[in-house]
Amino acid sequence: MQTQNNQIQVGSIVKSKSGHDSGSFYLVIDMKQSFAWIVDGRRRKLEKPKKKNILHLNKTNQIVNVTDFDTDKKIRRVLWDYNFGLSNSSPN
Repeated sequence: MQTQNNQIQVGSIVKSKSGHDSGSFYLVIDMKQSFAWIVDGRRRKLEKPKKKNILHLNKTNQIVNVTDFDTDKKIRRVLWDYNFGLSNSSPN
């Protein structure tokens, strides 16, 4: 994993800040204009990503290579510390 600039991009780990999924962390797998397609490997799987306005997402400092995460299990593994970490605090 590596850190990157302050823009949301493909591979960004983001936190939803609005909607029924607020507070949950996701991986951005696609971007088009002002929308991101996000997955978490549980409720939102690779086969059916959620389209979300980027204004409703907070970016973390983590960027991953999405080609390394080709299964829902791998996505759940990378997001585990964000969603269920022992400290339960938001890594930014």
